[in-house]
Amino acid sequence: MRLSARVDYALRAAAELSVAGSHPVTAVQLAEAQQIPPKFLENILGQLRRSGLVRSQRGPEGGYWLARAADRISLADIIRAIDGPLLGVRGERPEHVGYEGPAASLQEVWIALRASERAILEQVTLAHIAAGELPEQVRKLAEDPAAWESPSLI
Repeated sequence: MRLSARVDYALRAAAELSVAGSHPVTAVQLAEAQQIPPKFLENILGQLRRSGLVRSQRGPEGGYWLARAADRISLADIIRAIDGPLLGVRGERPEHVGYEGPAASLQEVWIALRASERAILEQVTLAHIAAGELPEQVRKLAEDPAAWESPSLI
């Protein structure tokens, strides 16, 4: 899986917002806290707002805050808001891409890969990230990447 800079910045900004609670945080404050280019971040925050993950208010008391509790926003939600579906093949869902002959099994691989990504990214929330307390299965997998072979971990 390849994460774009936009997704990386969005995840970092959202983690900052998760600790701010309902107190508005300016784009400049977020940019400084996470060393994100401010103009780039404003575009990202706009995407998160249009996706319903972030709210905003203009003016001297304005800023951004999460639209839902941090424990109700998964990393997958943010990634989809910024870059679209978790796994696409030539812009299509894996179920809609067909292969012929010896390559036919690739479709199943892409579907399994997307399921594997979802198993982690939909389980981990902003609250987990902000608290530094990942779900046990994710923590175990990070400690021992070869553990993915164990069906009990995912």
